[in-house]
Amino acid sequence: MDFATADLIDDFGDELQSCETQFRGYGARTAFAGPIATVRCHRDNALVKRLLNTPGEGRVLVVDGGGSLGSALMGDLIAAAAVRNGWAGVVINGAVRDVATLRTLELGIKALGSNPRKSAKDAAGEVDVAVRFGGAEFRPGDHLYSDEDGIVTARRPLL
Repeated sequence: MDFATADLIDDFGDELQSCETQFRGYGARTAFAGPIATVRCHRDNALVKRLLNTPGEGRVLVVDGGGSLGSALMGDLIAAAAVRNGWAGVVINGAVRDVATLRTLELGIKALGSNPRKSAKDAAGEVDVAVRFGGAEFRPGDHLYSDEDGIVTARRPLL
């Protein structure tokens, strides 16, 4: 899939939301896109792991970790499962770990930062709910487009 988020904004401006949060890229894919799935959790990655171990079918998982950098919500093992299961990418409003390995995985990964600390495994949180951060709302089923310029979302597929 060949696109640039700046071009999408130029072509579809009024239809798009642009996320203002300045994420860092961690995966081998610098550009990725797909329908959105969501998780809301705080310092607990059990729901993230559960979802990324299911067929991704080209989707992008958006994880609202409340912006916490206190523990990682995804590491190399969960990210490798996402690759095996066909996920296009993961956007984490929180931290990741195992950064050197994440760089080698054919997955789009954006997060606020990294922390080697493990998260809880209690499955506390919500799945398939609208989440909001960076001035954008991420709704399950909407479409996300991400590249080195940033992240935009649309109600419908644009490409």
